[in-house]
Amino acid sequence: MFHVLETSHYLCTINHQPMNIDRNIKVGFMPEADEFLYSLPYKVYQKVVYNIHKVEQGVLDKELFKKLDDTDIWEFRTLFNGNIYRMFAFWDTETETLIIATHGIIKKTQKTPQKEIAKAESLRKEYFNDKYK
Repeated sequence: MFHVLETSHYLCTINHQPMNIDRNIKVGFMPEADEFLYSLPYKVYQKVVYNIHKVEQGVLDKELFKKLDDTDIWEFRTLFNGNIYRMFAFWDTETETLIIATHGIIKKTQKTPQKEIAKAESLRKEYFNDKYK
């Protein structure tokens, strides 16, 4: 269903205020997130993965990882050569240390398309339905 990257203990930064947190954080990738990543040019792929790794290490900067308004969906944010790349994700609320990336887009407009948020929400529901079967 998804695969997980693991990190070690990390220093968490929220709103540029450092905070020590003694727990591990992991990011899992659903198949569509994998497909998106592997479809990117190599240098873009490297930058997206680098930014995700920073989040795994606890750098919760809104420029890299931001909660979308009025939803449980978050987005990994990457800017590269003037293009905006987004990977949608959610927290597994059972552990609070696991983020699941659902899928990604190359953003063409300032506002995040509602259909992409709805798709991420649908994949989130599917994840939890499968998890609790």
